[in-house]
Amino acid sequence: MLTVRESYEALYNGFRWNVPERYNIGADICDKWADGSEKPALVHETDDGDIHRYSFDKLRALSNRTANLFAAHGVRRGDRVAILLPQQPETALAHIAAYKIGAIAVPLFTLFGVDALRYRLSDSGAKLIVTDAAGAEKIAQIREHLPQLDVVLCVDGAARGAEDYHRLLHAASASFAVADTLAEDPALIIYTSGTTGAPKGALLPHRSLLGHMPGVEMSHDFLGVEGDLMWTPADWAWIGGLIDILFAGWHLGIPVVARRFAKFDAEEAFDLMARHAVRNVFMPPTALRMLRTVDNPARRWKLNLRSLASGGESLGVELLQWSRENLGLTINEFYGQTECNMTASSCSTLLDVKPGAIGKPAPGHRLAVIDRSGNVMPPGEQGSIAVHAPDPVMFLEYWNNETATREKFIGDWLVTGDLGVMDEQGYLTFVGRDDDVITSAGYRIGPGPIEDCLLSHPAVRNAAVVGKPDPQRTEIVAAFLVLREGYRPSEKLTRDLQQHVRSRLSAHEYPRQINYVDSLPQTATGKIIRRALRDADN
Repeated sequence: MLTVRESYEALYNGFRWNVPERYNIGADICDKWADGSEKPALVHETDDGDIHRYSFDKLRALSNRTANLFAAHGVRRGDRVAILLPQQPETALAHIAAYKIGAIAVPLFTLFGVDALRYRLSDSGAKLIVTDAAGAEKIAQIREHLPQLDVVLCVDGAARGAEDYHRLLHAASASFAVADTLAEDPALIIYTSGTTGAPKGALLPHRSLLGHMPGVEMSHDFLGVEGDLMWTPADWAWIGGLIDILFAGWHLGIPVVARRFAKFDAEEAFDLMARHAVRNVFMPPTALRMLRTVDNPARRWKLNLRSLASGGESLGVELLQWSRENLGLTINEFYGQTECNMTASSCSTLLDVKPGAIGKPAPGHRLAVIDRSGNVMPPGEQGSIAVHAPDPVMFLEYWNNETATREKFIGDWLVTGDLGVMDEQGYLTFVGRDDDVITSAGYRIGPGPIEDCLLSHPAVRNAAVVGKPDPQRTEIVAAFLVLREGYRPSEKLTRDLQQHVRSRLSAHEYPRQINYVDSLPQTATGKIIRRALRDADN
């Protein structure tokens, strides 16, 4: 844990990493707290409002059973275990069990369609997947294309091509010897969206959790105060929900609330936070904007919030002011990406808020703004935000993609792909992306898979996808389409194309706006000039 200091400079300069040679996430976030005291770990609220509580002791027994269940189905060290579930106990148990075996977890978003799932499961070579009835039905549709996927376990009972997870769980032993993993050993693959081509699988080692902690603790005003209780509406398939909340909380022995709304509702979120006396929240900017539409939250709900962290998009001055006036809290912005997360943060108890800035480098991380040759830019000048290697939070590589891994670095600098400015005091300001990733409702969306999906529709001859500014979602997905001969633009065709993407790719990636054009702007080599489309659309 960070030690509270009198100044940011004292905190940053006095910090030293303590990453052991041998380290296992599963043992760290679960077993070390399972001392027979029934220390609380998880509060799970179902869609029906039922509440189930889990101690670390119970999680240890259940994750051991899950590990034995996986092992009985042939999962060995280094094998990939996919997890297609929302925020619920089985999601956490599958993760802990995979790490205890020394396997590699592959979290997957429940809104993914069959095409998105087939790519990720095929690319990762997942041997086993844990899912629910809805997920099992999707997997059944693509199972013939996944020769390496040997086992499907369903938490809702036996389904088409899937075995009953809970029936098998209770037959398994509650004792398991945790694998003796190195901190450098791979632990999980999280797929990120790129601008072109297929999504890339960022391979994170066990040590990555420890690398997250300084930034997480800063963003929650020194997390670990007596009575802290964490929650986020962010899905546990993404790094912000999984590591920044669930794993980080359990690393410190802090209980976590599990409640993932099928569709985020601001009033239900306030109800939940008040009902459970939640103290520490990670709230994506889009969710914050939705909370802001609710009048007088402090009068309507008895809130117990101590810290409110947000990241992924720029917040703006108005949201910061709203939070102070309505919640009595200063939102702590943080910065990072899946490959190298939580490397900069604000901390309201330690740092003055500078409007527009996202904070300063978290202890243990060296950040800079560099040019294309890797030279550090002078204060106040714009360049690429970069993180110096080695760094405990940094990914190992992109799975099955050596070229992309090499291109991520300029010398010893990991280049984030974001443009920024650092001032003389060390405050970092995010300027924009130097790629074409779309940031919508907290999700980073690559245009490539959406364009591929649209091109699979019989009406589409060519497609380009860009982000269009939106006051609530930051950006929406906008598509520019050239139709095949015999097809004409219509509202019916637009709805059909939107549903085509929703059902085959993901419900959060479908184009909310479709523009029909005669041609797309291209370079001499045939590459689509997306910037020209964004400029024309805005």
